[in-house]
Amino acid sequence: MNFAENSNKLFDDTIVLYHITDNVDARVQNPYPEGTIEANLFTKCWIDTVQWHLEDIIRDPEIDPVAALALKRRIDHSNQERTDLVEKIDSYFRTKYADVVVHNDATINTESPAWAVDRLSILALKIYHMREQVERSDASPSHIAQCQGKLDVLLEQRVDLTTAIDQLLDDIAAGRKYMKVYRQMKMYNDPATNPILYGKK
Repeated sequence: MNFAENSNKLFDDTIVLYHITDNVDARVQNPYPEGTIEANLFTKCWIDTVQWHLEDIIRDPEIDPVAALALKRRIDHSNQERTDLVEKIDSYFRTKYADVVVHNDATINTESPAWAVDRLSILALKIYHMREQVERSDASPSHIAQCQGKLDVLLEQRVDLTTAIDQLLDDIAAGRKYMKVYRQMKMYNDPATNPILYGKK
């Protein structure tokens, strides 16, 4: 099994594990050895899964405004953690392929491997929750049919994205493509660059 295929299985298992409690405040032990790429992928998907449900909660029309603000700040923090994990995963790839001799005509990809893997994690969440809709016993046949059509597209998309990621990694390993990583440099969480936080008048 290739890297992206393995990631799909890990993401699916992580999402199922979350739904044992289905609680955004649940804490679990990372089942993978610390410092491994699998441990980072698990943490990444766990963050994504919790945030998916936080995004559901904050859309409750009856939510208390004070609670909504606290939730929004929690989501912002989660987004920063997600970005940090993606950059950590890209560091793994850069180290893994550091000794590859790059061809003179090698090209760069539109995104780094880790940001493509990030999309794979989100796609796993979409598939899980769309499948839930298809399996609802209280929904109308038209709703189920509509969701089945969307699920079919998501599953096809996962096959395509999985193939593309593994091809990209093969190309990097062979020197046909090269990695160039740009850090996200988010400004709104940084007290030195957000004017509200550094007190700009």
